[in-house]
Amino acid sequence: MPQVVPPRAVLLLIDLQQAIDHPSWGKRNNPQAENNIARLLALWRTNNWPVWHVRHDSTDPNSHYRPGQPGNAFKPETAPAPGETVIAKRTNSAFIGTDLESKLRSAGHKALVIAGVITNNSVEATARMAGNLGFGTYLVSDGCFTFGRADLKGHFHSAEEIHDMSLANLSGEYCTIVDTLTVLGAV
Repeated sequence: MPQVVPPRAVLLLIDLQQAIDHPSWGKRNNPQAENNIARLLALWRTNNWPVWHVRHDSTDPNSHYRPGQPGNAFKPETAPAPGETVIAKRTNSAFIGTDLESKLRSAGHKALVIAGVITNNSVEATARMAGNLGFGTYLVSDGCFTFGRADLKGHFHSAEEIHDMSLANLSGEYCTIVDTLTVLGAV
């Protein structure tokens, strides 16, 4: 099998916090995403490859992601291990208002494998910027998820439809779309 993902790429996990489980989000897709991410984490940790976590620290007083709220805590199955880098952000992109880019460059990292939430929000914004900044960017399609919502005309779109469109928007120009099995088999 050809090597899709470079060895020692940073596994960048976006906003995998307990807030995402709040029922107000509605129905999600990819119920297996956390299990898939845990499998990737196990591989990265076994090989002592870099794992970086992004934590959303919302400034919205009503957000479940706000510091001091239970939702701000990482989900247990994907929580940082001692010594793993944590980047705190306040916007949708992990690159805006953070030192993510400078830390990646100073450590010599050139490739990212991205997973997390929400596909069409923080995951998409971070993947777009990573690609624009010249990082080799790989997005794990079954390692992220989103929620259904209505468009501006009032038409409801399922979580799967939104997820698929987000991946289609990113594919090629900004990143390479991969799945968990491809990553596990390629690295």
